[in-house]
Amino acid sequence: MADHLYDVGLIPGDGTGPEVVAEARKVLDAAAERFGFRLRFQTFPMSGRHYLDSGELLTDAQLSEIGALPATLMGAIGTPEVRPGILERGVLLKMRFELDLYINLRPVKLLPGVPTVLAKAPEDGIDFVVVRENTEGLYCGAGGFHKKGTPEEVATQESINTRKGVERCVRYAFDLAKTRRRKHLTLCGKTNVLTYAFDLWERVFEEVGAEYGDVTRDYNHVDALCMFLLMSPQRYDVIVTDNMFGDIITDVAAMLQGGLGVAASGNLHPGKTAVFEPVGGSAPQFTGKGVINPLAAIASGQMLLRYLGETDAAAAIERAMIATLKNDMKGVAVGEMGIGTSDVGDRVRDYLLAEK
Repeated sequence: MADHLYDVGLIPGDGTGPEVVAEARKVLDAAAERFGFRLRFQTFPMSGRHYLDSGELLTDAQLSEIGALPATLMGAIGTPEVRPGILERGVLLKMRFELDLYINLRPVKLLPGVPTVLAKAPEDGIDFVVVRENTEGLYCGAGGFHKKGTPEEVATQESINTRKGVERCVRYAFDLAKTRRRKHLTLCGKTNVLTYAFDLWERVFEEVGAEYGDVTRDYNHVDALCMFLLMSPQRYDVIVTDNMFGDIITDVAAMLQGGLGVAASGNLHPGKTAVFEPVGGSAPQFTGKGVINPLAAIASGQMLLRYLGETDAAAAIERAMIATLKNDMKGVAVGEMGIGTSDVGDRVRDYLLAEK
C-alpha cells in the first residue's frame, strides 16, 4: 500500500544469520522504494552469543514488543557453545507458544534453474505448501522420566492435540487451498497406528471440509506421503499435518526444491503477528566467508511482504530471484553459487529495481 509505514522486527541471529538477514533487508528496502511503502526495522538481540554474554534468552518485555509488531524477520539462532535445547526452548519455542504462532507455513516451489534431488523434475513442476500445526503435538513437552538413570528407566513424551488447535489449523489450510489454482488439500497423518490423535484430525478434516465444496481433499499416511514426495511431488497442492510430521516432511520437501539455501518459512498467528525465517541453521563454520546462499532469507522476506498485504512487491521479489538464478548463479549449495553472499543480494535488488 503506497506511503504505508510498517514497523517490522529484525532478529539477525547467530553465525551466518546476520549475513543472510542483511541481504534480505537489502531486498526489502528496494521493494519498499519501488512500490512506495516504508519499512521501519526494530532489531532484537536474541542469539546464542547474546545468551553467553548476558545470560538472557527472550525476555517478557521483548516478547511483548515482538507480539505488537505485524511481522518479524529472523535469522537462524544457534552456536556450538550453547548446549542443545537451551535456545530452542528459551527462544524459538517460547516465541511460538507465548505468541500462539499456531501455523508453520512452508512453501515448496522449485524455481527455474534450481537443481533438485530428483533425477528428473516433473514437467508440471513442484509447487505446494505445507501447513504444519505449530503449538501442540509432541512439541508441548508433556511427559517425563521414571527411575531415570537406572536399568528400569522409563521415558514418556505425549502428543497433545486439542479440538481448538486442530480445527484452526485445518481451517487455515482449507482457506489457503481455496486461493490456489488446484484447490486441493491433503491431510497427512497415521490413522492406522496413532488412533486417538489422528482420529481427531480426520474427523475435524471431514467436518470442516464439508464447508468447502470447492476444495477437493484426500488423506495420506505420513510414510506413504514421504514416498509420493519423491515419486510424484506434483500431486500435492496444500498439505496439512501435525507438528512432528510437519517438521519431518518439510525437510524432505526442502531437498525437492533445491536444499536449505532456498527454503523459507513463516510462523503465523493469522491476523496478528508472524515471524519469518529461513529453514537452514546458523552454519557458524562459514561465518564471514561470504559463501552462504541468502535466497532462503530473501524468500522469507518475500513471505513477510505477502503477509503484510504487499503482494505485488512479493511477486516482484520472486521474479528477481528467478532472474538471479538464471543469469548469475551456478548453483545454490554452500560455496557453489559462483558469486558471494552479498553479490546474490545485490543482483536480486538490482533486478527488482530495474524491472519495468
